[in-house]
Amino acid sequence: MNVVDSSAWLEYFGDGPNAADFATAIEDTEQLAVPTLTLFEVFKRTHQLKDEATALEAVAVMLQGRVIELTAELAVDAAKLSLETGLALADSIILATARAEDAILWTQDAHFEGLERVEFRRKQSIAG
Repeated sequence: MNVVDSSAWLEYFGDGPNAADFATAIEDTEQLAVPTLTLFEVFKRTHQLKDEATALEAVAVMLQGRVIELTAELAVDAAKLSLETGLALADSIILATARAEDAILWTQDAHFEGLERVEFRRKQSIAG
């Protein structure tokens, strides 16, 4: 099972330098769990950078995976992870979701670097 962090989704949709690293996890929709928080973050950022239609297209792709709602149990688990790791609210919820699904978390968010069952790719700048 895979969970893809918002930073990786945005890299994929923007065809950034690390997009190919995340494509396998994103395109294997049978093994893809999508935290509701990533829907929020990706929609919001895509709308800011592009427009609502593009943001809705991104969400439609994300909905091909299995959406994982934020439950009370998951919220408490995320709070514990935040206390343990120092991660912020959103990062804690996404990591807690990945752990609840026994999934690998794919990201380029440096806050996750070195954590167990995280596939971290360092963000690359675009040459130009």
